[in-house]
Amino acid sequence: MFPEDDGFEPTKKPKPVALAKPAAGQCLCGKVRFEIDVPARWAWHDHTQASRRAHGAAYATYVGSWKKRFRITQGADELSRYEDAATKTARSFCANCGTPIIYERARAPHMVNIPRALFSGRTGRQPLYHIAIEELQEWAYIGEPLVPLKGYPGVVWQRSKKKKRSEREGMF
Repeated sequence: MFPEDDGFEPTKKPKPVALAKPAAGQCLCGKVRFEIDVPARWAWHDHTQASRRAHGAAYATYVGSWKKRFRITQGADELSRYEDAATKTARSFCANCGTPIIYERARAPHMVNIPRALFSGRTGRQPLYHIAIEELQEWAYIGEPLVPLKGYPGVVWQRSKKKKRSEREGMF
């Protein structure tokens, strides 16, 4: 009734697990290229003044990866590094085009943080976290409804809020 142990093979063989393709990215000019193994460790939006200034933007969105899962595949000699002793951080960028590539913090020595916008595809993590949200600037876009700007295809804007007229204002 039961198959003997000698020579018994299961009818279904386990399928080999395919490793995900690494997520690749590059700087603006393409001289520096890199990749990380996916999934990334985590992703977040950084609202700190240092990241705003380093990126020239309202905030920076980063993908964090273990250093051992991050590789510069081209242009390592094109990287310049800035170390901030006060914050114990280091930022590496393309010496040719100025694109920020790597953000490192002393408190996380085994991690590198890469701007999310530099990746051409998925990284396996969505930015769900906000760091230093109390530093969010009042001029930063936070999802208000936008409408097309008449006469300018592809441009949208936030309409100013109309003040409601009081009932007395319309009379006489």
